Amino acid sequence: MIKAALLILTLLVGNLACADEWSRMASLPDQVGLAGSFAGVSQGALLVAGGANFPAAKPWEGGTKVWHDAVYVLPQPNGTWQLAGKLPCALGYGVSVTHASGVICVGGSNAERHYADVFRLNWQQGRLVRTTLPSLPTAVANACGALVGDQLYIAGGQSQANATETLKSFYRLDLASSNLQWKSLETWPGPGRMLAAASGCDGAFWLLGGTDLAPGKKTTGGNAPQGGSNVVRHYLKDAYRYDLAKGWKRIADLPSPAVGAPSPAADDGLALYLFGFDDGSQIASAPDEHRGFNKQILRYEVRSNTWKTAGQMPVAQIVTPCVPGNGGWIVPSGEIRPGIRSPEVWRWSPETQK
Repeated sequence: MIKAALLILTLLVGNLACADEWSRMASLPDQVGLAGSFAGVSQGALLVAGGANFPAAKPWEGGTKVWHDAVYVLPQPNGTWQLAGKLPCALGYGVSVTHASGVICVGGSNAERHYADVFRLNWQQGRLVRTTLPSLPTAVANACGALVGDQLYIAGGQSQANATETLKSFYRLDLASSNLQWKSLETWPGPGRMLAAASGCDGAFWLLGGTDLAPGKKTTGGNAPQGGSNVVRHYLKDAYRYDLAKGWKRIADLPSPAVGAPSPAADDGLALYLFGFDDGSQIASAPDEHRGFNKQILRYEVRSNTWKTAGQMPVAQIVTPCVPGNGGWIVPSGEIRPGIRSPEVWRWSPETQK
């Protein structure tokens, strides 16, 4: 009896320790929450821009997806969200990374079309400043991307809303160059993909999971591809490493498929982490019966080429950026069930890792 009680206590303490790694920040002003936003840190301020939701009704109740152009700023970690300004148009489902003093936003989509536009958002002396950068060679949404030093990489995605196949494209932009221009690079050996996660860790670019598309039965769910195309998803768990000198190398497969994980994935130099994802296990579930996405934290050990489970996040918020800032990583808003968003903003602190 005493041993059993001690075991239960140990498990409870362990669970509490895991929970303590996560802390709530102020929720976004949009009470419905957003998926597909751009996000990053500029001059210590957290910026969240654009994204989409279903403000009037759930999609299976006839609700219409609405894209947004608002840019919100949280000047201090314990502060209050403010409306910083607006994007040139309603936009979401692009790639965003924090670089130097600003947030670089790449591609994306809205109800009208996909975009190749690239721009930087800076928060300067209480004012939002937008700077145009060279456009991608092609319009793309639902891609992934990450920085390796000053090298920005963009991989995969969709070329248009009704596409029945994913892109297998790979681009690099040298942000340190005086002549900024995108370069097309050799692609990974696996299938094309969208809603994958990327990371810049150990001097390399990493491409993790995602989903491929093929013509077939119409995909359902709030994070399904846009439009009315009849497509079937192939959930992926293959993963790859790329560096300029050695090219692509396949690494150990993920323990399960991972779609829509917050990206670019967090890393500590020795390992990278995926915080929650759609593993495809409920793809046949009715949207109103969905139990929420996989909350697991997956840790990839670079040196041993192995994946391990490293606890759970409080709630899986997918199709949203993972932002380095405030001594940890921030997951701002996101999709918690098909068609349903949450305005909650969570911060994970690696200092408490055991």
